[in-house]
Amino acid sequence: MAIHVGWARAGFRGLLVAGLSFILPAALIVTVIAWAYVRYGTLPAAGALLYGVKPVVIAVVLQALWRLGRTAVKSWPLALLGAVAITATFLRVNEMIVLAGGGILAAGAPRSRATALALPLPLGLGAVLPATLGGIFLAFAKIGAVLFGSGYVLLAFLRADFVEHLHWITSRQLLDAVAVGQITPGPVFTTATFVGYLIHGASGAATATAGIFAPAFFYVAVSGPLVPWLRRSATAGRVLDGVNVASLALMAVVTWQLSRDALVDWRTSLMALIAAALLFRTRVNSAWLVLGGAAVGLLFSAGA
Repeated sequence: MAIHVGWARAGFRGLLVAGLSFILPAALIVTVIAWAYVRYGTLPAAGALLYGVKPVVIAVVLQALWRLGRTAVKSWPLALLGAVAITATFLRVNEMIVLAGGGILAAGAPRSRATALALPLPLGLGAVLPATLGGIFLAFAKIGAVLFGSGYVLLAFLRADFVEHLHWITSRQLLDAVAVGQITPGPVFTTATFVGYLIHGASGAATATAGIFAPAFFYVAVSGPLVPWLRRSATAGRVLDGVNVASLALMAVVTWQLSRDALVDWRTSLMALIAAALLFRTRVNSAWLVLGGAAVGLLFSAGA
């Protein structure tokens, strides 16, 4: 959205200025935190901080899922589509097939030219990439090119690609990356900066950031003539409805998967419940809850 605003105000130059101004400060902050994580992450204090932050992050993602779901699930057919997408995700169907299938089913089109092009796409992008800068850029560019819906859907792609497929990071490291992305300003996509640093240091952080955001710059630059058509097309609207619901299904499943690493005992489960209650019943800023979780984690550690 920030990139599009820059394009609308000042064309290509505005696109670059707005996008870079929005992305770079957050990416630099996350890079510094990633450096500290790699250097000091095994210290007891760091472990205590993350112990308290992770359950709160799970609650934050659940709140986002609930809010988005209330808007996206507009009818019983879309709710049924969401249930099918969740089932397919649990059965380990490729995330891009889940998204494409959601749009196709919602549109009611059995097989169009676009469908024929979209469905084989995940097969070509599932190759094992080396953990080099080139491989990192391609892996993140693929995610940036196909990711749709809330920024939190990124977690499903990162877990499927980097934890389960490429084995570049662990599920626990991914959860730590999510926590860092939540407590820092800027877009959730800077989680990719943290993951890139874990894989290949500072150069990996820069490469991952460039890879995941590059498709957004490209899409905004070429999408101007398409926006009026999308607004007028009823079919396009149904496709977007279906893809939105499918993206929420991905988000729900990955939240459940990550919660198994975050809610490790009764204390973390209680922290997640309290954080969720505060988020759903008050207007408290999630950043304060994350900081509170970190403080509680330190207190538990001191009292252990």
